Amino acid sequence: MKDRAATTLVLLSYDEREALEQLLPLLPLELFEEVVAIDPGSTDGTLELYAAHGIPVKFQKERGRGSAFRLATQIVTTPRVVFLSTDGNEDPRDLPRLMAGLDAGYDMIVAGRFVRAGSASDNSDDPLRIRKSATIAGSALIRLIWRSGVWDAINGFRAFQTDSLRRLNLDATMHDIELQSTIRAARMRMRILEIATREQRRMGGLRKSTAGTWTLLVSLGSSFARELFSAGPRADS
Repeated sequence: MKDRAATTLVLLSYDEREALEQLLPLLPLELFEEVVAIDPGSTDGTLELYAAHGIPVKFQKERGRGSAFRLATQIVTTPRVVFLSTDGNEDPRDLPRLMAGLDAGYDMIVAGRFVRAGSASDNSDDPLRIRKSATIAGSALIRLIWRSGVWDAINGFRAFQTDSLRRLNLDATMHDIELQSTIRAARMRMRILEIATREQRRMGGLRKSTAGTWTLLVSLGSSFARELFSAGPRADS
């Protein structure tokens, strides 16, 4: 890798101590110039665990994954940024591969759980594969309309050139932030790379209610409609 030290790793959490205790020893923190956690105010010991590992925490005033992404956009000072959820679903062994995509000059790199050879998703709480099927179908539609080249438009395990992330002018506040970033990056004709990832089971704790299958599908459907009919940033932005 050409420029490891120019990257910030952003850890996204809310009451994830149980998973973090297992995850933190697996993270190659030495690859990053900065590591920062964004948290809305965990009360289960997550914040104390960060302190014990010397990881600074930035508090988000409003809950929601999108709010955390947007806060990161404001505070990151390095040229590149990688986002990692702390529930254990996302495989830290893929971090060097995301960074390799940044080295290659891509604006956004997505770790995809579907379709691509070697990919896999954790369907333990979705036995009928409703979320998986809907994501693939929605991603195919985004590929068709905006030529994104991505089969997993909503996975949050992704990396950005920081300037490119800021140009997206994201305003989603919940789990639809990744869908919005995928659509806008494609609409602006940014360079997008998708790598295959194997999603793991949660290492602990409970999935947040906002990530429940039906709640998520309604939120993503609304976000898709907004992006489809909005002016939004374009290739000349």
